[in-house]
Amino acid sequence: MTRKLAPGRLVIASHNEGKVREIRDLLGPYGIEPVSAAELDLPEPEETGVTFMDNADLKARAAADLSGLPALADDSGLCVEALGDRPGIFSARWALVDPHVDPAADPGRVEGERDFGRAMRRVEDELEALGPDASRAAHFVCALAVVWPDGHSEWFEGRVDGSLVWPPRGDNGFGYDPIFVAAGRDVTFGEMDPAEKHAISHRADAFRKLVAALFA
Repeated sequence: MTRKLAPGRLVIASHNEGKVREIRDLLGPYGIEPVSAAELDLPEPEETGVTFMDNADLKARAAADLSGLPALADDSGLCVEALGDRPGIFSARWALVDPHVDPAADPGRVEGERDFGRAMRRVEDELEALGPDASRAAHFVCALAVVWPDGHSEWFEGRVDGSLVWPPRGDNGFGYDPIFVAAGRDVTFGEMDPAEKHAISHRADAFRKLVAALFA
């Protein structure tokens, strides 16, 4: 039986400020008091799963165990069809900053220790290497796991399809948003008003399913 999520504190098992901000906005109307893993000084577990849902579950489970509170984790990423759905679950890892490189000498879209300017450039370089006829179709996936301290869990998954553009456009959003245009739109996620993105994104799709199951 699906377990409902009661109002009160909920750990957002992420150290990604952009992701935490989006989740706070999405949970705001439901009486939830989100607190991030970073605020609680919880460590980031190693993401050893082979799917988005595997990684979401292990992150939520670790946060629930350490905090004694229900925890929500999101694992999401960009899947580029011509690249065999890479970077996929490695989307954040493609953006890891090389500790031997001076960030000032390699400017980009830096978030903590991740440089998404370089990650987006890598995606573009790999597509260009395939030639001018390579498909630019792509989709974002978001897997959500809610885990309670007693081990009970609920899972949800969302997706948004679209295509990639170059060069990056827009300073809103985070991650790969500036190169992704959702199907039927003509602006990137990086150019969209946050409220407009929340209405159509992969994370919004997953959250609609979560809300219907856990709050209805």
